[in-house]
Amino acid sequence: MEGFWKNLPKPFFVLAPMADVTDAAFRFLIAKYGKPSAMWTEFVSADGLLSAGHDALVKDLQYDKTERPIVAQLFTSKPEHMEHAATMMQEMGFDGFDINMGCPDKAIEKQGCGSALIKTPELAQELIAAAKRGAPKLPVSVKTRIGYLKNELDTWLPALLEAKPAAVTLHLRTRKEMSKVPAHWELAADAVRIRDEMKSNALIVGNGDVLTLEDAQRKIDETGVDGVMIGKGIFGNPWFFSDKKPTVDEKLRVLVEHCKLFEKLVSHKRFQIMKKHFKAYVQGWDGAKELRMKLMECENADEVETIVVRYLEQ
Repeated sequence: MEGFWKNLPKPFFVLAPMADVTDAAFRFLIAKYGKPSAMWTEFVSADGLLSAGHDALVKDLQYDKTERPIVAQLFTSKPEHMEHAATMMQEMGFDGFDINMGCPDKAIEKQGCGSALIKTPELAQELIAAAKRGAPKLPVSVKTRIGYLKNELDTWLPALLEAKPAAVTLHLRTRKEMSKVPAHWELAADAVRIRDEMKSNALIVGNGDVLTLEDAQRKIDETGVDGVMIGKGIFGNPWFFSDKKPTVDEKLRVLVEHCKLFEKLVSHKRFQIMKKHFKAYVQGWDGAKELRMKLMECENADEVETIVVRYLEQ
């Protein structure tokens, strides 16, 4: 089941799922100012969706039609929960379904989820099969790492490909490395080779340390991956996929817009979360640091707007 994947341009550039970053507010802005080939939601617990916490968690899965194709990303270590949650995602109208097998968070790993699944390849295969049963109309993909303690591409990737996902996104670091070392982009070519040797139809997507579209294209040319998933590069830059270079004025006005959208669409979370974006938007010019310090004291979007308007008038 290839679904929307077969209609993507080649090569393609997609937005990474990042907890407390790529929420409904930020994705709305990205779709407006520089839309990627596809977008992912933040990752959500399939176990939680099937519990009393459903109503709170489902808010993290809201999306706007301008974001299509939009992929829901879930995590669990229980195939029966994966199946039920996948059905839910199909009913919510998502274009694809992605299983997180790469998150290194210890609380996630304790549940046997995220990158812990690299140590249990048979369970990983069961989860892919369960997602396909639950959402037969949706293409199922996986986002993972190249190994747990060391590079295990030669065994881990074939195990995933045997389960016939539509695509595998590889964050090109091990679980042990977290994000403390440069991504091993030289290994992306190995992943493509393994896929080709297995005669698999799965697309291979590279991820890690991509800060410009030119860099993403260069990595595609060098490694042969089908596309690149961008994470860090999007911070403070909803124009990333349009390649527009915004002015300071534009950056600050969109920061205000982002804050207002956060209050409207992500009202179930504290405004404090929004502040992690301030440093990304407000840097690179004289006076940026002083402005940023004032913004960090703000408690809501109106206060941010007041400070930004005053700054721009000066």
